[in-house]
Amino acid sequence: QVQLVESGGGLVQAGGSLRLSCVASRTIASINAAGWYRQAPGRQRELVAAISTSGSTNYADAVKGRFTIFRDNAANTVYLQMNSLKFEDTAVYYCNADIQIIRYSRSTHNYWGQGTQVTVSS
Repeated sequence: QVQLVESGGGLVQAGGSLRLSCVASRTIASINAAGWYRQAPGRQRELVAAISTSGSTNYADAVKGRFTIFRDNAANTVYLQMNSLKFEDTAVYYCNADIQIIRYSRSTHNYWGQGTQVTVSS
C-alpha cells in the first residue's frame, strides 16, 4: 500500500507564506485527482483546493487568490502554496489523493496524509 507523507507546516505570522508537500511513500503509476483539506478545532473539515487528473483546479472562496495547488508528477508530489496567510487559516491540513498504483490498471485507491499543523499568528 501507499502512504501519503505530508510536510511543510509550521508557525508563521499573518501575511507570511508556507508550502505544504504531500509525497507518495513509494513508486506508483500516477496520482490522479488530489486535494488539500483543513480542519480547525471545533470546525468541520473543508476542502480548500483540488486538482483534477487533467490539471484543472478548484479553490474554496476563502483561499482564492492566495493559495495554489500544483503537482510534480515525476516526483509523485502534490503541493499547496499558501501566501498572504491569515489567522483564520490556522488548522490541520490534510492531503488526499486518488492513486493508480499499478500501471495499466483501471482502478484507483484513495489515500489521506497524516496531517500537518499550520498556525498563523495575528
